[in-house]
Amino acid sequence: MERQETKLTKSEELFERAGKLMPGGVNSPVRAFRSVGRTPFFVEKAKGAYLYDADGNRYLDYVCSWGPGILGHAVPSVVEAVQKACENGLTFGAPTEKEVELAQLIQSCVPSMEMMRLVNSGTEAVMSAVRAARGFTGREKIIKFTGCYHGHSDGLLVKAGSGLLTGSVPDSAGVPAGYAAATLLAEYNDIESVRRLLEENAGQVACIVVEPVAANMGVVPPEEGFLAALREAADASGALLIFDEVITGFRLGLGGAQGYYCVTPDLSTFGKIVGGGMPLAAYGGRRDVMSCVAPCGAVYQAGTLSGNPIAVTAGTEMLKLLIAHPEIYAQIDQSAARLEEAYREIGLTVNRVGSLLSPFFTREKVRDYQSVMTSDTAAFARYFGWMLEKGIYVAPSQFEAMFVSAAHSAEMIDMTCDMVKEYGKSGMIL
Repeated sequence: MERQETKLTKSEELFERAGKLMPGGVNSPVRAFRSVGRTPFFVEKAKGAYLYDADGNRYLDYVCSWGPGILGHAVPSVVEAVQKACENGLTFGAPTEKEVELAQLIQSCVPSMEMMRLVNSGTEAVMSAVRAARGFTGREKIIKFTGCYHGHSDGLLVKAGSGLLTGSVPDSAGVPAGYAAATLLAEYNDIESVRRLLEENAGQVACIVVEPVAANMGVVPPEEGFLAALREAADASGALLIFDEVITGFRLGLGGAQGYYCVTPDLSTFGKIVGGGMPLAAYGGRRDVMSCVAPCGAVYQAGTLSGNPIAVTAGTEMLKLLIAHPEIYAQIDQSAARLEEAYREIGLTVNRVGSLLSPFFTREKVRDYQSVMTSDTAAFARYFGWMLEKGIYVAPSQFEAMFVSAAHSAEMIDMTCDMVKEYGKSGMIL
């Protein structure tokens, strides 16, 4: 496989223009490449395992649009289905049969989704699930975990201070203090921190919301028994358990993380793959809880584009492909395992669950937010730039996951492993 040295000219011009029109020149912060000290490339097209930028550079893509590209980019049958659907109109603001079909597919794979609502983004899905939990329980407080990201809605943009259970502080300007005060912070993989919060706030906690595999501080797997203990703690306190499966849903398997770990939440949120690359997400779970959502109940949530026929078409076609070819999961897991081995060989700490993995630039075992933060971000930035120059695109942040797709061939994985090992010989690791 031919290697390349990248060149940027048009992307730099586009970034300069974008900077006058958009905050930071981007429509989502991590795209700005600030944490790695580079100018972002602007994508022109994508096919299979590759991205192509405005300057004609080709990149082997391990971001996969942050997860939904589990089969690669521009999957022919998905593209064909979307094109055909477009001929009938782009949006109706009215129910369609396609919404029902997708909901049935989701439920067949994830039985806990007894009733669900389609929405447009992971942020909207988690925000709505939390509101449903509050409406059902009549309680206001929620428990989330330091380092777990659940979208940019008020109340979920909260992190811990210097101590584990110190007063909550907003992680973003513009978040009212009242929202932060209703959000209690626990430590991922520390069940005792959850139990203390539930005890100190007895009868006040509506839900515990968690990424069953943390993937927004880099990949941090749940330790044995952690998810089951969360289930028990929620039951004992009368709180609901919400799994944020926006990343893990249909990525770790057809049953998501809850199927992978055999722990059933009360509510779940799904995104990324469920839309087949289009803006789509879903939240749902227990029928009695979801029956509180309007028009059946008093918890209001709405959206003109919810269940958009084009996005639903893409998601339906993607799920049908995954259901028809479950062997894909073994393939991508094996590819990710080979990458894991290469990163370990050069002395990095690596966490992997299925086809999700993160090499951490630290010698420490990474099991929670505190250990994640021992990573050398300057070393990561050097690695990112080196890989990009060789035509390999990984997430432009130490605190994101690598995604492997079915479009990554054995040859591509071999080449990537060779590049990792070559970088290991550069003396720039840590």
